[in-house]
Parts: sequence; C-alpha cells; structure tokens
Amino acid sequence: MKNLEKLTLKEEEVMSVLWKLEKAFVKEIVSELQGKNHYNTISTIVRQLEDKGFVSYTSYGKSHQYYPIVEREKYSTTVMDQNSKRFFEGSYKNMVSFFAQQEKITKKDLEDILELIKNKS
Repeated sequence: MKNLEKLTLKEEEVMSVLWKLEKAFVKEIVSELQGKNHYNTISTIVRQLEDKGFVSYTSYGKSHQYYPIVEREKYSTTVMDQNSKRFFEGSYKNMVSFFAQQEKITKKDLEDILELIKNKS
C-alpha cells in the first residue's frame, strides 16, 4: 500500500464512523455525526476519502454503501509516526516525556505502559 496521507479533521470524523459501522450509506454516516452535517457535504467527503484510497463501496442501483479499506490501526500508526518525526525528532521517549510534562499522562498510565513493554519481551 502506498503511503497514507494525513486526513483533514472532518475526513477523520467520517472515517471514525465508517470504522465503527464497518459499512454505511451516506445518510447513516450523517446520522452518526454530531452537529449539523449536510448530506451533500458528507457525500463529498466520502468521495474524497475514496479518491485518497481510504474507502470503497458496493453499488445498489444509484446508491453506494461505503466501507473502509484502510484499517484504523494502520492509519493511527502512520499518523503517530508522522507526528513523532514532526514534533519529537522521531523519538517516542520524547513524545511520552512531553505528555508527562504537560500532565496529560499519569504515573499510573506510565506504569501500565511499562508493564505492557515488560510483557512483550
């Protein structure tokens, strides 16, 4: 698979719905999203996601049921790698340190992370 490009915030919201539902018509995506979302706007975003290689569809006459072809984990890994390189010189240690300094991660969280690392070894 080619390198995944970063999605816009709205594209990520739509993808989150598709990852959750696994497949959906545009009207189902609209109903899952919070706030005022016009059908045509969401339809355009879904087509952009299709152009970017994130979704595909099954045709039912003139209707399309969309489904993700990029897994959430694959996208998350790509975005985290990009952010690590962009903001933390590629160092996850620097990233975790940043969150600890910003008090966005607790001592308990860090202990849990260490336990996960120990269990993987």
